[in-house]
Amino acid sequence: MTKDDELVQQLKTDFRQAPLSESDRAMLEYAVKLTLEPWNMLEADVEKLRQAGFIDADILDINQTTGYFAFVNRLADGLGVALESFWERPSS
Repeated sequence: MTKDDELVQQLKTDFRQAPLSESDRAMLEYAVKLTLEPWNMLEADVEKLRQAGFIDADILDINQTTGYFAFVNRLADGLGVALESFWERPSS
């Protein structure tokens, strides 16, 4: 979606070092926490997204997208399915 290869590499390596808006950074922090430690999610995590400018519909989208990717990846990993690379740009 972006043609900024350097930004893409930074996002792949460590999004915390990438030049992102505060709202994008808050969204990614939420997604990381939900992915790695969902048992530690609190209402405060949702409130941080609201403070970053997200409305409840946005937060639901962020939550569902994060959960969906976790679900699909676990299904694929559990079945030994190799997924095609979504992130690699097709050669022209």
